[in-house]
Amino acid sequence: MIDWTDRHCRYFHRLLSARARLYTEMIVASAVLRGDAAHLLQFNDCEHPVALQLGGADPAELAAAARIGAEFGYDEINLNVGCPSDKVQSGRFGACLMAEPALVGECVAAMRGAVSVPVTVKHRLGIDEQDTGARLDRFVEILSQAGCDTLIVHARKAWLNGLDPKQNREIPPLDYQRVYRLKQDFPQLRIVLNGGITDLDQAADHLSHVDGVMLGRAAYQTPYLLAGVDEKLFGAGRPPLRGKVAEAMLDYIERHMATGGRANHVTRHMLGLYHGRPGARMWRRRLSVAADELTLERLRAALDEAEAAGARAAAE
Repeated sequence: MIDWTDRHCRYFHRLLSARARLYTEMIVASAVLRGDAAHLLQFNDCEHPVALQLGGADPAELAAAARIGAEFGYDEINLNVGCPSDKVQSGRFGACLMAEPALVGECVAAMRGAVSVPVTVKHRLGIDEQDTGARLDRFVEILSQAGCDTLIVHARKAWLNGLDPKQNREIPPLDYQRVYRLKQDFPQLRIVLNGGITDLDQAADHLSHVDGVMLGRAAYQTPYLLAGVDEKLFGAGRPPLRGKVAEAMLDYIERHMATGGRANHVTRHMLGLYHGRPGARMWRRRLSVAADELTLERLRAALDEAEAAGARAAAE
């Protein structure tokens, strides 16, 4: 979710669900150590529980970056061993590390030794021609022995040779049963399933086999999906109204702009708020204008129009 789940996106998603655990976009460990860590890692207190997702292949660098993340207050440090992009491969991290399970184990052990918060790993079922049977089991065993007790498993292989990142999200077949078997074979581990989940009914079904589910693109593209999480999956609260969430975000945008930020830094994450509802197309169009045209007045007018469209449809 690089360039997607930044702090503005997470603030928005937290308004929709108080209970879901939020994850940062993947941040390279070396960037935390050598770049502007304060800028990269800042987040709003309301985001808790929130996890920092790191990318890297050097145990010492990952340990140091994890320590900084824990000092910033993150509730979990996650190592991404599932991203299949060419850019990630060239940096020797992401899914290509599934070919080096011993190294991943060293990275996890180093991170565990550096922080007291949980260290988790997100990975695929395998890469390219790897066996998703015994070889995947061995990969999981190594992570468990290194001190990782929570795995987020994208229920697909990643084909590093022949498929681009978009194709890797769609073409390799989903194998949920293989993830279920991981839970059966490693009952001491917390197994979270990721990949292809598009609604909360599917999520609830998976939760009868695994310990958790992770929503990625569905939560980003149709964010109001998250509004039902607390009630349906946690048995707590009622879904917030779209209009109330949008109003709160306008207040947030006003504060962001007062510090020199632009409205579109935030609104780009909100395009799908009215997905499937009357006024959705208008809402997207109003929020997709040039950055210098996106004023608070226009945003408020867009919200009023979207809400009015919904009210008219309900009255018909």
